[in-house]
Order: sequence, then structure tokens, then C-alpha cells
Amino acid sequence: MTKNFKKSEFDCKCGCEMPDDVFVNITKLANQLQYIRDNVAMPITINSAYRCEDHNKSVGGSVNSQHLLGKAADIVIQGLDPVLDTYDYLDELILSGEILQGGLGMYKTFTHYDIRKNKARWNNA
Repeated sequence: MTKNFKKSEFDCKCGCEMPDDVFVNITKLANQLQYIRDNVAMPITINSAYRCEDHNKSVGGSVNSQHLLGKAADIVIQGLDPVLDTYDYLDELILSGEILQGGLGMYKTFTHYDIRKNKARWNNA
């Protein structure tokens, strides 16, 4: 999909087929993550990206989750602490207009980033 990301990293963990409309969103998301990867110059691990309804429900995801649309990824940037570093780094990139505005969620072991149209922020760390 991009220089550092493969489609398989964005697939639903249950193994189901990704719908075409979701793939369009995943492509946009992958390009944003590639921009982040190029700027931070450290590998990014995608813990979760697209989720079908059944898988989203099984992991306790929100019924309105951006993961259902292929617009979200839960990531870990190697060498950065999700709470102390990654969240703020991504927020700075959004504020400077370098990556798309959207959702940004702080968790203890990962950071959620999504490309919804509106700003959303939360702290679950």
C-alpha cells in the first residue's frame, strides 16, 4: 500500500474480506501513517485497523467506531511512549496541518488515530 505498510496490516483480525468502500478509507489512512512514519523515522506497529461488526463487538469496540469504516488505526511507534510521547506528537502534526484532523485517543499501550472529519480527543490511559 505504501513504502512501509502492507494491506494485511490493516485487515480485520477475524480474517473476513475487507469491503471496497473500507479499502478506499484504509488507503487514505495508510498514506497518513506513512507520512507519520517518514517524519518520526521509527517503525510503526498497527495493533488494529479495520474491524468488521462482529470483531468490533467481540473486542468491546464502540458501535460508532471509526475502525468499522476503515478510518482508524491503533498504533505503537517504536521508541515512543504512547502516553508521554505519541499522543502529543500526533496532535502537533494535526495542529500544524501536516496530517488530517480526526480522532486521537490516548491509551496505556497504544495510540488511536483516525481520519474522521471532525476533531475528537480522549484519554483512556
